[in-house]
Amino acid sequence: MDQYQTDASVGVVPIIISLAIAVFLIASMWKVYSKAGRPGWAVIVPIYNIYVMLKIAGRPGWWLILYIIPLVNFVISLVVAVDVAKSFGKGAGFGVVGLWLFSFIGYPVLAFGDARYRGPAAA
Repeated sequence: MDQYQTDASVGVVPIIISLAIAVFLIASMWKVYSKAGRPGWAVIVPIYNIYVMLKIAGRPGWWLILYIIPLVNFVISLVVAVDVAKSFGKGAGFGVVGLWLFSFIGYPVLAFGDARYRGPAAA
């Protein structure tokens, strides 16, 4: 009668994997913020984390407003990603590919690699 097995544990494994990835990415961003001399806990505070990232990149705090404008936010996030990469001594290509397109790979590279914060790139 039952063609498909319904089991409550089917969704548990994806949830555990998702939580593990989320914890790893939060830890990575925490380390990036700490390397830049900013409080690591800022990563888990909504909106404030974007403000801190703007400061790491050397951009003014009012750019936070630009993140709420559709389509403009894509351009701003790209510029900030490139500036963050340059702030850590990486090139613009790393900013676009590593931090903007594949941030789940780029930020752990910055966090756990040998990259050092050299000051805000846009300042």
